[in-house]
Amino acid sequence: MQPLSIVGPGAADVRDAVAARLDGRVATVGRTEAAGVDDATDANARFELSPDGDWTAAGDDRSFADLLDDLATEYEYAVISGFSKLRLPTVVIGDEDVPGDVLRRVDDANELDPDALAAEIDELDPYVTLESLVAKAKQSPLAERSGAIATFTGRVRAKDSENDSRTTHLKFEKYEGVAEQRMADIAAELEARDGVFEVLFHHRTGVVVDGEDIVFVVVLAGHRREAFRTVEDGIDRLKDEVPLFKKETTEDEQFWVHDRA
Repeated sequence: MQPLSIVGPGAADVRDAVAARLDGRVATVGRTEAAGVDDATDANARFELSPDGDWTAAGDDRSFADLLDDLATEYEYAVISGFSKLRLPTVVIGDEDVPGDVLRRVDDANELDPDALAAEIDELDPYVTLESLVAKAKQSPLAERSGAIATFTGRVRAKDSENDSRTTHLKFEKYEGVAEQRMADIAAELEARDGVFEVLFHHRTGVVVDGEDIVFVVVLAGHRREAFRTVEDGIDRLKDEVPLFKKETTEDEQFWVHDRA
């Protein structure tokens, strides 16, 4: 799923204009003045279908990250307005500070070209979850021959041992184009094995904080043995062969991991 966050005065209008220009399944997310669940119900979430067939929802049962994870399995795009604390590619109207990568910063919403933003969104890093990769694997033309899906998830470890300084976050950088091509080559080589139908990789870049997921490997195979072996070989080859660079920040210091190897 390709995400774009827009913050500042007029962000909702820009969001809707960009969404109207995208080809595919698009989710828009924004703030309402009366957030939360109606006092008339004890439920943690409420979903209603309007007369014209549109869904509305309210609730307090998930974080924004949970919402994005749910959207990633169903939508090709998410265009979001009104949330300034997201670590996503962001268009800023005004002078607000945001933790995500700033794609544009303008003084007024009228300075933004929705057509240009819609054209650029496909070039951004996608928002990928393990669940969205599994859903993609299940759509394979060879899925009917598959009896197994095996997965691997790598995450940010706070400590190796009890006395270690706590890792607060990692930052990953890659050679643009080269890393993606190498992962695609590894996947193709693994898919050439008998009984292996689909191999999917995703490795996040930028800042990934303690406890968050970093990398996913998903293998669709005929049987569990091929699936397990290919997952293990896939993550080993990704770590050995793909040009990704990791900077680690702990409570005491900051360093590039390859300099310590």
